Amino acid sequence: MALEVFWGSGSPFAWRVLLTLEVKRLPYESRLLEFSKKQHKSPEFLRLNPRGKVPVLKDGEFVVYESLAIMKYLDDKYPAVRLFGEDPETSARIMMSVCECASYIEQPTENVVRPIFARAAAEQRESIMSAANTLRDEYALLNAKLTGRRWLVGDSVTAADVVLYPQAAILLRALGKDEAASLGLKLAPFADYFPAVAQWMRNVEALPGFERTYPPHWR
Repeated sequence: MALEVFWGSGSPFAWRVLLTLEVKRLPYESRLLEFSKKQHKSPEFLRLNPRGKVPVLKDGEFVVYESLAIMKYLDDKYPAVRLFGEDPETSARIMMSVCECASYIEQPTENVVRPIFARAAAEQRESIMSAANTLRDEYALLNAKLTGRRWLVGDSVTAADVVLYPQAAILLRALGKDEAASLGLKLAPFADYFPAVAQWMRNVEALPGFERTYPPHWR
């Protein structure tokens, strides 16, 4: 029975699971939910995840939610292409990067993109500016780390890249909106501010199967 992934367009957490499936070259059935229709709150979906959030993965009768749990499950169950490393040292470096993204990038990114997408940037300008200051520091660190390197850890794509990429992509999506133009956040374009990060993003975008993961409503 094929893997089934329940996801929503534009969710960075669902996106990392789709990228995982593509990088690991695993066949799967896509179950795209429409947030506007509250499909993620339907009784059927709540039986899969009582929190009513995407992503969710079904592997036969087994159901797992929370994006990092799904990624780890897939890496353990289908180990032909490893994303969490082949040895303890590499695994630790990958997990450090994953944890740094979760601890220092995800919340500031949400604090920037959510009000911009909601057209509430003027009302939340102070919060956005504070989060943008944090993100400038974080992306400066990432830029230094990626200078002269193709991937965040080692010589091939890993969970570190898969976890971070959607966060960077959704940030750039928000910064391209008219709502963000007057804020002067000094984050985009990455090619000007963080050129090594910009090149790394192009590396991810060149991966086989990447186009199948791209949020449909962004096209």
